[in-house]
Amino acid sequence: MSDGIHTLQEFMKHTKGIIYLLGIGYLVAFTWFWKFLNKKSKN
Repeated sequence: MSDGIHTLQEFMKHTKGIIYLLGIGYLVAFTWFWKFLNKKSKN
């Protein structure tokens, strides 16, 4: 069982990892959406 986050350094390390994962997910989703929009406008 986890004891939780006790220091600022642990908190920053945890949130930085989550932000990186969200950023990568956003970039993947945005590129897919951009290709989807461009495919529709070419037809």
